[in-house]
Amino acid sequence: MDFLEDLELYNTAMENAYNVITGKISLDDVYIEMEESDEDLDFPLPFNPFLHENISDEEVDHIIDHFIELEEYEKCQELLECKKNTDAKEH
Repeated sequence: MDFLEDLELYNTAMENAYNVITGKISLDDVYIEMEESDEDLDFPLPFNPFLHENISDEEVDHIIDHFIELEEYEKCQELLECKKNTDAKEH
């Protein structure tokens, strides 16, 4: 695998994470899509959803940083709203 393939895989993982966190797709959908694609994806998400029930604030912040770098601020805003709503539910 070369650098561009790695970068594309990383971007796909971040896009999947955005979609899962914002509720646009489910984890099952991510894995079904992965199985149906011709590509062999090593990591469809930048975090392991089976290690803990909720995605940590640090993981969400990392994903937000990724979209800031790409200047996709609408996605950043949606992720911040999801993070805020999750924090409100925990308190």
